[in-house]
Amino acid sequence: MDVEGRKKRVAILSVASNTLLVIGKLVVGLMIGSVSVLSEAIHSGVDLIASVIAYFAVSHSGKPSDDKHPFGHGKLENLSGAIEALLIFVAAIMIVWEAVKRLLNPQPLEMVGWGIGIMLISSMVNVFVSRALFKVGKETNSMALLADAWHLKTDVWTAAGVMVGLALIWVGEEMFTGTHFHWVDPVAAIIVALLIFHAAYKLTMESVRDLMDTRLTDEEIQTVCNVIEAHRGEWCEYHDLRTRKAGAVRFVEFHLLVSPDLSVKRSHDLTDTISEQIVARLPDTDVTIHIEPCEMLTDHGAHVKPA
Repeated sequence: MDVEGRKKRVAILSVASNTLLVIGKLVVGLMIGSVSVLSEAIHSGVDLIASVIAYFAVSHSGKPSDDKHPFGHGKLENLSGAIEALLIFVAAIMIVWEAVKRLLNPQPLEMVGWGIGIMLISSMVNVFVSRALFKVGKETNSMALLADAWHLKTDVWTAAGVMVGLALIWVGEEMFTGTHFHWVDPVAAIIVALLIFHAAYKLTMESVRDLMDTRLTDEEIQTVCNVIEAHRGEWCEYHDLRTRKAGAVRFVEFHLLVSPDLSVKRSHDLTDTISEQIVARLPDTDVTIHIEPCEMLTDHGAHVKPA
């Protein structure tokens, strides 16, 4: 299956699973009167919006460059991640607000077993879907899919936390008849919100990094340098190495100083060889190499420190 097709299929899977979980959690939450289950419904609702955004991003980010977008549409995935992070923050604030109100005015829960059941189903479904998203996201270097995967991974833990909270209420009230543990429900919801805040912060940092054209990782830059160094006998120096990333696409550019006697064809073949080897080690990389004659070394103050 082609890369874009795989990305779309797993994104659709996320949309479908989140839709079913939102409906299930909302019905059960209203039925038993649990603010923690309803908070999870809100969380899954945000996940649903995020998965729709992710699907839109992966459907359009792979489009080839055009006159208006000469560097392609890759940053749609980073923009998608940033929007998803903002949505998570909003959801977490809503959960805390509802939980505090319920903490100040506790209400008894009914049919707690239903809440435990829907949380167990939610965790199991999201474990499966998040693994699929992580797998395809890492293989295709898709920020949108990885952001969606982090959403669902967070949902696994928060659902498990709510499930434990409901179980404590159930067991506690069975063992200590007449004693109420309703406060555990909103406290569990607040813990859910704190975990969501943490996930949102991490996702924001990941998304904004590429939107700001931050350089590639040290490991990726070292890979580029290793490829260039492997051809040391064919060039004098290289400098002005610059890197960035947009969505799944990496951009690498640098100046390569060669002997003034090297033919245009040989210079062209050398840049092709270096570019192909970089792409072989770092797929989805756009490489631009500017050839200069060695006598320009003094004028430019050439150096090999990556920028």
